[in-house]
Order: sequence, then C-alpha cells, then structure tokens
Amino acid sequence: MATAPSDPQQRTAEELVAEYDQERPARKLSPRVSGPVSLACAALSVFVLYAIFFPLAKGTQYYLTIFLAATLPLVFLTYRGTVRVPAMLLLRRRGAGGHEKTRTPARRDDPGWFDWLLAAAALAVCVYPLLQFDPFIERRQLPTSLDVLAGLVLIVLVLEACRRTTGWVLPAFCAAFLLYAYYGGLLPYDWSLAHGGFDIDAIAAHFFMGTDGVYGVPLNVAGTYIVLFTIFGAVLDLSGAGKFFIDLSFAAFRGSRSAPGRTVTAAGFLLGTVSGSGTATAVSLGSVAWPVLRRAGYGKEQGGGVLAAAGIGAILSPPTLGAAAFIIAEYLRESYLTVLLYALVPTLLYYLGILLAVEIDARKHQTQPVVGEQSTSALRLLGRFGYHFLPLFMIIGFMVAGLPPFKAVVYATALQFLLSFLDPEHRMTPRRVYEALAEGCRSVLPVVATCAAAGIIVAVVTQTGLGLNLASVIVDAAGLFGDDKTIVLVLTVVFAAVSVSILGLAVPVTASFIIAAVIIAPALLSLGVATHEAYMFIFYYAVLSEVSPPTALAAAAAAAITGGNPMRTMVATWKYSLPAFLVPFAFVLTDNGSQLLGTGSLLGIVWTTAVSALAVAALAAATGGWLLGPAGRMERALCAVAALCLLYLEPVAITAGVVALVLALGIHLVRRRQQTPAVPTTGENRPAETLMEGHLPS
Repeated sequence: MATAPSDPQQRTAEELVAEYDQERPARKLSPRVSGPVSLACAALSVFVLYAIFFPLAKGTQYYLTIFLAATLPLVFLTYRGTVRVPAMLLLRRRGAGGHEKTRTPARRDDPGWFDWLLAAAALAVCVYPLLQFDPFIERRQLPTSLDVLAGLVLIVLVLEACRRTTGWVLPAFCAAFLLYAYYGGLLPYDWSLAHGGFDIDAIAAHFFMGTDGVYGVPLNVAGTYIVLFTIFGAVLDLSGAGKFFIDLSFAAFRGSRSAPGRTVTAAGFLLGTVSGSGTATAVSLGSVAWPVLRRAGYGKEQGGGVLAAAGIGAILSPPTLGAAAFIIAEYLRESYLTVLLYALVPTLLYYLGILLAVEIDARKHQTQPVVGEQSTSALRLLGRFGYHFLPLFMIIGFMVAGLPPFKAVVYATALQFLLSFLDPEHRMTPRRVYEALAEGCRSVLPVVATCAAAGIIVAVVTQTGLGLNLASVIVDAAGLFGDDKTIVLVLTVVFAAVSVSILGLAVPVTASFIIAAVIIAPALLSLGVATHEAYMFIFYYAVLSEVSPPTALAAAAAAAITGGNPMRTMVATWKYSLPAFLVPFAFVLTDNGSQLLGTGSLLGIVWTTAVSALAVAALAAATGGWLLGPAGRMERALCAVAALCLLYLEPVAITAGVVALVLALGIHLVRRRQQTPAVPTTGENRPAETLMEGHLPS
C-alpha cells in the first residue's frame, strides 16, 4: 500500500486545508471544549437521522428552526472571528537566506467570551419561535416588536457566521441586497431596478417568519440532504473506503509512463465520494500521490495541476456531486437521480479531457513508469475490499426504486456500517460511529452558514422582483452588439459565464450557484434556454471557479503540497479542466446540445457525446501541443478552431470542425515527414520524440 510521506511541508498542507477549507480557519479546540462540541454535533446527527424516518408534526420550518438553533451556535464556537487571511498568503513565504518556508496555520485556540456570547444569542433568537410556534407563524403579516428585534438579530448573527466561514464577500453581498430592499423605493421610478420599497418590519418578518429568507430552500437542502451525505462520507472514510480507493487506483495503473497521471485521476474520482470537497480531495490524494508523480518526472506545477483538477472533478461527478446539486433538484422540483443523469455525460467528457492531457504529458515530458509500494493486484483488492463500492451503487439503486435521496443515503450509510465488519482494522466500533456522527455534523457547519446567508439574497430577489429586472439588463447589454437572436444568445451566455466565474472567485460554490440561479438564470430562460440547462450551466461555472486564477483554493492547496508556484499551478489546473469550461456552452447554445444532459433519444445522446468527445480531444491537442508528436502553432490553432466548432453541435459547425481537424492532422503529417528522422537508440539516450511515440503498455 502507498503510504503518506512524512514530509513536513505535506503535513502543513493538510493542516492548511483542514483549517482553511471553505476559505476560512476552523478552530483547533482543546479537549475540554472539543468534547462537548463533538457531543453536540453527534447528538444533532442523531436528531437529523431520527427526523428522516419520523418527521416532526409541525412541518419543515419547525424542523429547520431546530436545526439552525443547533448549528448556528456551533459555528461561533468552532470558527474564529479573525480577519480573513487570503489563501495565497498562507502558502509560502520567504525565510532567512531566501529559502521558501511554509507558513503554519494559526495555533490551537478556544472560543473567547465574545464567541460564547454570540453562541448564546444565536441559541436564544433561534429558540424564540419554538416557544409559541403556531402563533408566531400566524402573525407573520403583523409582527410584534419582539419578532422584529429577534429577526434583525438573527440576520446579523447569520451574516457574522457567514463571515467567519467564507470571508467578507458574501456577507457584503447580503448587506447590499438588504439595503436594496429597504432603499429601492427611493430609486427613480423609471429605473428598471426600482421597486416599492419595504420597511424594517416587512424585511425582518419576511426573512425570519416565512419560508423564504433564512429558512428558505438553501437551508432546507443543507438540513435534509447535505448533512446526511457528510455523515455518509465520514462513515466511508472511517471504515477504510478512502484507503481502499487510493490503493485500488495505484494497483490498477502500473507499468506505463502515463500510469501516475491515470492513477491520480481515478483516485480523485473515487475519493470525491468520500470527501465531497474538491480541496479536501486534492489534499488527501496529494499527500500520497505527489511523491509518485515526482518520481515519474512531473514538475511541481504540473503535478499540482493534475491533483487539483482531479479533486475538482469529484464535485462534478455522480453519485454525490456537490452541495449545489441538491439545490438544483429542489429548484427544478426534480429527483436528485435526474440531476445525476444530467451530470453523467459532462462528467465523462471532463475526465476524458484530463486523461488525454495526461497521455500527452507522458509523451511530451517523458514521464517514467513508477513501481509503487502497492504490491497487491487490483483484482485481489477488488475481491477483498470491493464491497466498498456497494453503498455507492446502492444510493443509485434506491433512488431508481423510488426512494428519496435522503432515505437512500441513510440506507447506504447503514450498509457501509455493516460492511465495515468485514475489515477488522476498520470496523465501525462505537467510538468510530460516534466520531462519524460528530464529524458529519461538523463538516456541514460552513454550508449551513452559507445557505442561511444565501437565503437572504434569494428572499430579496423574490420580494423585489430583482431577478427579472437584472435579466433584462443582461439581455439588453448583449443586444447592443446586434439584433440577431443567435448573437444575443451567445453573448448572453458568455456574460453569464463570466459573471458566475467572477462571483465564484469571491464566494463558495453553493453561494455562487444560489445567487446566480436567481439573478442570472432568468436571462438565459428569457432567451429560450430550458430551466435544467440554465441551472446546470451555472452549476458547472460555479464549481469551476475553484480552479480559476487568482483565488483557486484547490490549486493553491495542491501547490502547498508540491512546493510549486501557486499561480502557475492554477494555470496548469485550468489547462487540465478546460473541457469543463467549454462543454457547458454546448448544451445551452443549441437544441442538439441539450442531449448532452441525457435528454432526447438514445441515438441523439450517443452522437452528440461522440462529437463532443472529438472536440475534447482536439482541445487537448491544442492546449497540450501534441498530436502524433509535438504540434506546431498552426496545428494547435486549427485544433482549437475545430474544438469550438464541434462543440456547437450543429451540422454546418460540425462539418467545419471536422475539416479543421483533418487539416491540422494533414499539416502535422507533412511537417513531420519533412523533418529529418532521428536515429533510434535504446534506453534513456533514445531521442525524446521517438521515445514518446513508442507503445505505452496499459
């Protein structure tokens, strides 16, 4: 089995992501505080599991009020209130003598008196509605002064909790939207963004006493779906599934130059089912895989790019996807299984792009096969530990059978618990069950703060009609460049992609999706884009913001592991994940493209997937600079044109793309024939081009 190296830099990177996941520092609590906090988290997990099978009689809002009353105080106890430190500054600094040193995370600390005060205030205002819940809901239209005060305090506390877990940007967005709700009535009447305006009482009641605002769809998703999947991931991890997935990936790909890259890609996909976080996946994998990549000949930035791209792919991949996927299912009023089907083909294309890039790098950089420490064959590992796949398949099976996803994941968790007893080293003892329950709840705390804050933005948009007004602004801006419907659609989609990407640089994936879904999606819908296409487009760009310079946390964490330059690592990650940036355009620009989301006939899905795969291959050749050998600028430019044309998925564009690709191959072959062939030698002295063209054993 491959073991984690003892490099102190790698240990520091693990601490970095553990503490700064979700872009915020989590406390390292002392045992006297960590014990009660863990007990509270475990108790809340038990309550959530109980509520799945025995729903509370007073309904969803009553449940969410209890859920927030339990989680919001825990945020103040487990996350620091210090000023946000940019991730880039945490990676490396110059020490004496010019040597680069890893900056260590903040020391162990416990909450202070102010944190306890905030936790007590959060508990008080969240419990307040529960004292007389039915009368509280009935007076929503005429709130009392105490209702308004409690609502305003809760809004402030939610924004502070969000600031602690995500930084200042999302709370600033929320504050701006609140000001817009209050002062929008003062805007000139003929402005498209003007509305009637709402007073303090109306704002507080709408956000605190209704099913919008804090207790809206985002928090509902966090409290009924996401927390169950984080518990499932904790059980998988503690029962040895993560270790098995890494071992299997190392055992499956051995003996070829591209094996290290393939191993990282496969392990990233499998580990994503455990962590559910792109950054956590990249770090968990990197601590084991980076020494292998280094021995194979990968550079620091190149290796970090592979790690980060594989980690982010975990968020895009069934059966877990990211937290935003659950919100998509709620907004579309579709089953989560349907959302998984939407993601299937784009996921295949994403990993195809990574694998092609890995194959190109193996030839281009002459990477070498690495014999790892894992001596057990893949078949033997599958025979011994393959049962770890059963819960993943059972989630899909249960949903196909008609079970809601929250019950499906609970049954899968129970199955993993039983299967753990097949491995004496990782059986789920009472202590491990307790740790899984505590860790599952604690992992969802940043998501709860984000979702509660994002609910404020959703409430303002629905209360004021801002979404439709901004949609018309975006479409009108695209119309400035021409009246043709196709041009307007293309420009609107480009504006939407840029907007979501910029938004995602500042706020977490879940929040950026929610904000874009209520503000940007209406612009796409107004131009005839189907609702599921618009939401999936926004979902992919929200996720891909995690690999976009200059604030890509997954790439920054990978750079901390490899010791590479963070910005160059981000660029390398962007190159590996480029197909995922372009494929979403395919399913919103043309009717044929929608078949990439699994809608339409089987024949249509097959041919659009095949054409898109050819486009991804052309794109890999353009970015990697390799066809049958090193590609020149002309060939690369033609491949880029071919990729763009093929992804448009219309007959004329496809024909143009095929012609461009054939022309690129023709020029490439002619140029290679004109070059003087190198004299073949053996071993390491063989010329690079001849060495890389040789057969690579699988």
